[in-house]
Amino acid sequence: MRTDLFDFDLPDGLIALRPVHPRDAARLLVVHPGDPDILADKVMADLPLLLEPGDALVFNDTRVIPAALQGVRTRGYATAQISANLIEKLDDHRWNALAKPGKRLEPGDRIQFGKDSNACADGSLTATVEAKGQEGMVTLAFDLSGPALHDAIEAQGAMPLPPYIAARRAPDDQDRTDYQTTFAREEGAVAAPTAGLHFTRKLLQTLDELGVVIYFVTLHVGPGTFLPVRAVDTDDHRMHAEYGEVSTETAFALNAVKSRGNKVVAVGTTSLRLLESASDEFATLKPFHGETDIFITPGYRLRFVDRLLTNFHLPKSTLFMLVSAFSGLETMKLAYGHAISEGYRFYSYGDACLLTPKDPV
Repeated sequence: MRTDLFDFDLPDGLIALRPVHPRDAARLLVVHPGDPDILADKVMADLPLLLEPGDALVFNDTRVIPAALQGVRTRGYATAQISANLIEKLDDHRWNALAKPGKRLEPGDRIQFGKDSNACADGSLTATVEAKGQEGMVTLAFDLSGPALHDAIEAQGAMPLPPYIAARRAPDDQDRTDYQTTFAREEGAVAAPTAGLHFTRKLLQTLDELGVVIYFVTLHVGPGTFLPVRAVDTDDHRMHAEYGEVSTETAFALNAVKSRGNKVVAVGTTSLRLLESASDEFATLKPFHGETDIFITPGYRLRFVDRLLTNFHLPKSTLFMLVSAFSGLETMKLAYGHAISEGYRFYSYGDACLLTPKDPV
């Protein structure tokens, strides 16, 4: 399909730069394709009333690392300010990163990250540019390795806010809480599974008391999921692979949910992509440990997920293509038009929608 079919205009004022507090005060647009009352305006705290006892919510429990680093490049006597977002761990001391401005870096350059130049004394870190790719991609070989490197990144890094937020304000200490789900535990993501940001401990407790069951899977989110598609046709786009896990116990339990006639609700597109990757042609969920680069566009036939809770996504992004595959392109254009006219807040720190599929599983 042509990627321009997934374009739309969004006023800058609707891009959320901070989340609402409490998290479950965010607005929730309920979308039912084919229903006369196709759209309903709710809030996240209403979610327990929109599910049935025995339904399952599936969360992504990945934990975001503070992957945004600021540093100074040195080359001889010349220096330059550099920012780098770590995106892929290669081994115990090397990472792939997106650097800005990438044109100021060459293999062999040294970069001192941190608040000052006293690297060894205060836990900041130094890296050598090992290789340089396209569009700002570099491979960084750090002087530290293993737990020492982990601790230095934790000390010197900031939350890797998406470009549409980072271009408007710098990340701060509040983002270390705001850009992390309350249930995050498996470290490895360089972007948040943002639908999960709406859940408070109180909301999770209410869901449990009403008989909604909760399960966790892990998909370490990379930045490629959120980038606009530059190809003219979706067939020419390739997704970045991301590592995910579905345990044997979780697969067994979710198959039982389906067998008794209840719904499996994916919290976020990352959970949905992992569940669909782990499902076979007979709609049975299998244990999964590995990488997935599944790209879901209109025409994809759902295998396992019955409903989707997700945020509002960028124009021409793989995520807007996914929700268009889930509930129908025309339905999602209608829903996004309604959200814009009603002042819903968009993107990672924005509001949410609860989707029903156009073609139920």
